[in-house]
Amino acid sequence: MINRKALFADETIDYKTPYEPDKGDKVTLILRTLSNDVTCATAVINGVKRNMKKARTDGYFDYYEVSFTCPAKKVSYCFAVNDEDDFVYYNRLGAVENNQSEYEFSFVPGVKVPDWAKGTVFYQIFPDRFFNGNHENDVEDGEYFYTGGHTRRIREWHKYPDELDVNNFYGGDLQGVMQKLDYLQELGVEAIYFNPLFVSPSNHKYDTQDYDYIDPHLAVIEEDEEHRMQFWEKHNGFAPRYIKRVTSKVNLEKSNAYFAELVKEIHSRGMRVVIDGVFNHCGSFNKWMDREGIYLNKGNYEKGAYQSADSPYRAYFKFKKPAEAKSEYEGWWGFPTLPKLNYEKSKELTEYILNTGGKWVSEPYNVDGWRLDVAADLGHSEKFNHKFWRAFHDRVREKNPEAFIFAEHYGSPESWFDGGEWDSVMNYDAFMEPLTWFLTGMEKHSESYDEGLFLDGNRFFDSMLKSMSRFPRPALDSALNQLSNHDHSRFLTRTNRVAGTIKTMGPHAAEYSVDKRTMQLAVLVQMTWPGSPGVYYADEAGQVGWTDPDSRRTYPWGYEDQALIAYHRAAIALRKRINCLKLGSIKPLDAGNGYITYGRFNKNDCCVVIINANYGEISLSVPVWEIGVPRDNVKMTRKFLSCGCDFSAEEDKKEVRFGRLFVTLPEQSACVYHYSFADNE
Repeated sequence: MINRKALFADETIDYKTPYEPDKGDKVTLILRTLSNDVTCATAVINGVKRNMKKARTDGYFDYYEVSFTCPAKKVSYCFAVNDEDDFVYYNRLGAVENNQSEYEFSFVPGVKVPDWAKGTVFYQIFPDRFFNGNHENDVEDGEYFYTGGHTRRIREWHKYPDELDVNNFYGGDLQGVMQKLDYLQELGVEAIYFNPLFVSPSNHKYDTQDYDYIDPHLAVIEEDEEHRMQFWEKHNGFAPRYIKRVTSKVNLEKSNAYFAELVKEIHSRGMRVVIDGVFNHCGSFNKWMDREGIYLNKGNYEKGAYQSADSPYRAYFKFKKPAEAKSEYEGWWGFPTLPKLNYEKSKELTEYILNTGGKWVSEPYNVDGWRLDVAADLGHSEKFNHKFWRAFHDRVREKNPEAFIFAEHYGSPESWFDGGEWDSVMNYDAFMEPLTWFLTGMEKHSESYDEGLFLDGNRFFDSMLKSMSRFPRPALDSALNQLSNHDHSRFLTRTNRVAGTIKTMGPHAAEYSVDKRTMQLAVLVQMTWPGSPGVYYADEAGQVGWTDPDSRRTYPWGYEDQALIAYHRAAIALRKRINCLKLGSIKPLDAGNGYITYGRFNKNDCCVVIINANYGEISLSVPVWEIGVPRDNVKMTRKFLSCGCDFSAEEDKKEVRFGRLFVTLPEQSACVYHYSFADNE
């Protein structure tokens, strides 16, 4: 019988070289088996069987290899091994009795992800709620009217968001980010991902008004006393005030210049910057649409498509009555404030947005990439969608070869990866959801609870592996692994295992009965799992909240959970300190009711992560031999222990016996043990 636990292969550099092949490269695939355990190993490459040769052995494992010249088209492959009386396949799910092509390893020649984005620690900032560094640029009460209400300047920083919150502005800005860069650096952040920054009348800014400028309310507003008096004299005329403050060329240009200065400072600290691109739709305030008439007969602005059937922007949108002004038009999900862009009917629009993609990754802004909002929805056909994102990818990479492009997406992203359109995605299916179900039993919006998924370690691994199989390895290594973000409930609130929203439960209930121990377990998984950990601002400080808009609470400056911040700092440092945690292989080792254990490893070192989410002590014998640890006469070093609401990074050694690490963990605790192959040669 073939030892299935010993079989291993993946798409890391230790098992496939080159890591990101080009057409014409010599590609070598490697399969690990137990020493002298199989009589024949075969690689099935694009349906063609190729015999593999035993290239080396280390006494515990044999390593079979096969090489071939990389073709121009997509390569899919799996392995098959047999002995005298047994036969088994090996694919992305591991050892299987029947191979399914959808789970085969695969890659597209020539498709590459920027190296800096792989395994990088991101920090997501919702600008209005992070820190107010300059009160002079704050939105004023009644400054303009949008979605049925006037703007409100929220003067109490710690106020809960309203159920209808789009017009409430807390004053967070880019100056606030500049002032907190020391904090982010000390936390261990390597890249900042900003929610939208472009001119917009909402606090979330997913309704872009002008793609060419940073919103002055996030950066620079300068005006003299005369203009300030004009506002108070005409306080019922909100649009003129808004025009003066936000569409003032002086404010717009200075805001762009300030953003360039901020990016330069972030880069000087060794960090990267990614910005949010909302290109499926714009806002009704956009100068192209101008539904509210704020640009009408102002300066040199052309008439918006809503105001005139002869507008030069008319083809940018799909109108119900094309020949009539003020006709109904297509909105994303039917929202009139979010007019959907009609790319297929306007080459000019397409070119404008492609140029926008290139503009912000170039001088003088030099951002390091784009996060793409509702990217699969763009356009009116799947064919055009792929065509557009391929062109966007090429334009952005032409301007900045190291720019990283990742998309908001639910479901399989394979077709966009295969087309070389997106580098990766916000990792809901292969991280946020399975981990949330396992540790809390909650859906990621806190809208439902599933007892059957809560603490089921086997279903966790099954879900993870199946969803991870949709990613080529470079896309997996750069996937944004978040616990929370602006669209979902805060993970700490999910730990109370209560289904609810701000409307049904009220804001105070979001913090009732939360379990910080569970939060810490989730953070440890986040920092030891393949991909790029993405910390949502204030998660590390203990912020809670139901789903949007309650998840957009302000950072609790002055009321931070300092212990949780210290935990994040230590977990991030652990990730950086252990070599294999960034790009190493991953292998599930054991799972059961309330616990999971997995190994990360490469040719230099390995570690085992043990998570006990039970409300009681457990004892496990973890098969660390499966990740290459010698069976006897060696010790592994504990590098991290999360116990209750406390943690320790003090080292402690434990002997490996019979290829297993014997560990006892109290309730709601976890540990990471490490072994260096180089130090023990």
